[in-house]
Amino acid sequence: MATHAKKVASFEAGERRSNAIVLSIAQGLYTAAVAIDLTLTGLTGYQLAPDKALATLPFALITVGGAIATLFASLLMQRVGRRWGFVIGAATGALGGLISVSAILHNDFWLFCLGTAAVGIFQAFAQYYRLAAADSVAPQNKAKVISMVLAGGVIAAILGPALAAWSKNLFSTLFAGSYLMVFFLGVASMIVLACGYRDVEAEKISAQEAAAVRKLTTVFRQPISLAALANNVIGGVVMMFVMTAAPLAAVANHHSIDDGASIIQWHLVGMYAPSFVAGYLIKRYGMPSVLITGILLSAACTIIASSSSSLPAFYVALLCLGIGWNFMFVGGTALLASSHTPAERAKVQGVAELIRNVFTAAAALVAGPILERFGWVFLNLVNVPFLIVAAVLTFAWVRAQRTSERTSKALESHVSLKTD
Repeated sequence: MATHAKKVASFEAGERRSNAIVLSIAQGLYTAAVAIDLTLTGLTGYQLAPDKALATLPFALITVGGAIATLFASLLMQRVGRRWGFVIGAATGALGGLISVSAILHNDFWLFCLGTAAVGIFQAFAQYYRLAAADSVAPQNKAKVISMVLAGGVIAAILGPALAAWSKNLFSTLFAGSYLMVFFLGVASMIVLACGYRDVEAEKISAQEAAAVRKLTTVFRQPISLAALANNVIGGVVMMFVMTAAPLAAVANHHSIDDGASIIQWHLVGMYAPSFVAGYLIKRYGMPSVLITGILLSAACTIIASSSSSLPAFYVALLCLGIGWNFMFVGGTALLASSHTPAERAKVQGVAELIRNVFTAAAALVAGPILERFGWVFLNLVNVPFLIVAAVLTFAWVRAQRTSERTSKALESHVSLKTD
């Protein structure tokens, strides 16, 4: 009996390791697909928009589509399993790519908006890749597997924009071929997930655990939850706000369209390359240090971007923004995964991702009009108060954690003395 239990445990451990690899590959395919959209959608929207103030609407709808689908995606996967939920998400992304191709060929702005919204639904499902990996390991390993999954986006961050550039002239209409690549990447992601990912049996939830499920307001009032939300939400808002406007700002400052695309390409490298070391850095220097470093790097982006409109300034600012987002995102995700019980998982994760997507969607929607009316410098300076809030809530969690640790040690010491 014991031998059988060991075999089952070993098999499940192997499944979890295999799933982490599959999710990393799927993350890479998704990132390559969305990188094409992130690189070209602002420029394509500008070409198709009947009113140039609407130029960033298709870009924003990637996030809006994700925001609308986020909670639905979590609840659907609770019902049908993450494997088929992930496949449905990838299929929707592939469909979005085809719709975008048709929209560009027919010069239809509103159909293009529908296509980018469908890619946003793909994003809603893909954002659970990292959480699926984190939920399968012990707390001390969560940051490591989250980094492993996100690391799959590193090559894709380069491959996506390269594919976009290579395929942009496949059809007579500029950029139509690039969105065809989104379709192919979505199909590839479907195949990888359907064939390689396996739903590992969830932890058994006892009647006592089910009865002890807390209200969402109780969960989200915890310092750890507030710090998780602050880093995930504010990191995403700042990143999306600047990234949405950056290609348009670069062109407005007399840089070329190719320069605008290249800026986003290196920003994407900054977003995903630190994943190779983020888990190690958290283990070596501690979660608080990595989170605060991420906040400071995001602040450095605002300072650099506000100080100069030169091409090197765009590159350095967007690279700092990408790295800062990665540290805040990996750390915030690890905190979120540790803030709830298994019985609370679906609702807590779904609501947390919904909050993040709603705020990042709002940032993407207002970035274009703010850039048009107030300019690039003002757009960057708006981020400073948000980053201060993230820092305050992170320090509040650190303080609460240290107080809890001191209390636990005092109780252990008291019990030890009584025992003696």
